Amino acid sequence: MNNRLVLFALHQMQGIGWKTVAGLVRQFPELSDIMMLKYVDWLELGLTPVRSEQVIKGMRELESGQMDRKLKLYEDRQIGWTCLWDADYPGLLRETAAPPWILYYRGRLELAHRPCIAMVGTRNPTAYGKVTAQRLSASLSSAGLCVVSGLARGIDSAAHEGALREAGGTIGVLGCGMEQVYPPENKLLYRRISEDGLLLSEYPLGTKPRPGLFPQRNRIIAGLSLGVVVVEAALNSGSLITADLALEASRDVFAVPGPITSPKSQGTLHWLKLGAKLVTGPEDILEEYRVRISFDQKTNIKPMVDTGSVLPADEQRIYDLLSLKPMNIEELLAQSQYKFGHLHSVLINLLMMQRIVELPGSVYTVP
Repeated sequence: MNNRLVLFALHQMQGIGWKTVAGLVRQFPELSDIMMLKYVDWLELGLTPVRSEQVIKGMRELESGQMDRKLKLYEDRQIGWTCLWDADYPGLLRETAAPPWILYYRGRLELAHRPCIAMVGTRNPTAYGKVTAQRLSASLSSAGLCVVSGLARGIDSAAHEGALREAGGTIGVLGCGMEQVYPPENKLLYRRISEDGLLLSEYPLGTKPRPGLFPQRNRIIAGLSLGVVVVEAALNSGSLITADLALEASRDVFAVPGPITSPKSQGTLHWLKLGAKLVTGPEDILEEYRVRISFDQKTNIKPMVDTGSVLPADEQRIYDLLSLKPMNIEELLAQSQYKFGHLHSVLINLLMMQRIVELPGSVYTVP
């Protein structure tokens, strides 16, 4: 029995974590030797009685052929897997302190070998944060970078959506098994990434999402990437864990500035104080990696801000009003005499083009 299959068998067992596998790999160069271990041997290795019984049962399954049925289950669900010893395992991730022993995947595994940039942020972004993430991600993707994020609500989803518009691609790293779609509203995005990008997880089938898994997932996001871009995050945002992990892995940290009065910008502003590189456009990121990626700065980078197109008359009217001073919805309704539904549509269009930005309290202004 080869080491890969024994590793796969261990990975399917509950309670057998990264450190346990690491200890076994150090002690048994031929991992198949652990199939000869008895109950007392597992106890001496530090496993609890319950875990020792689970491992022995798993080893019996490996010998009895039940493992073939488990492998077939992954194949039937179009889920591939690669382990730390395989040539197609992502090289940059392999360099980290605790790379996953096994990665399960759907989609284009070659994307994990491209130059990657991670993009993270709050699950409840402002319109400014969401639009910025989409446009910055699209610009980076158009220049050849693959955008990595966690398929969560908010900034993660916006980053994936922006990257899918261009050629660089995107990687979604899950905090659950590959058959789980979390959050449920991302079902369509999950499918798009599985078809045109890459989905990754270190968790076997049947692993349901739970809070403790997501910080572990974040080390993969950071480990795959040359750097991490924090778009919008509060001081207590979980996305800042990814930035911490990036520093631990000697990767770059970038931060997009936001209003100093916005709670959702305090995390990014904190990172700027700590020395993260300020990002006002894709060039601030791309200039750090000119040796790693090939792009034509004049033709391949999609611009983030649409400043040259002629606006329709109703959008121009709102833009002109906001050029005079910041206004809230009530002031804009009074000044424009538009109906609420029409004004809302106009504001969304202007936000998407980044001709205006939204401030706390639903106040709008020009950048």
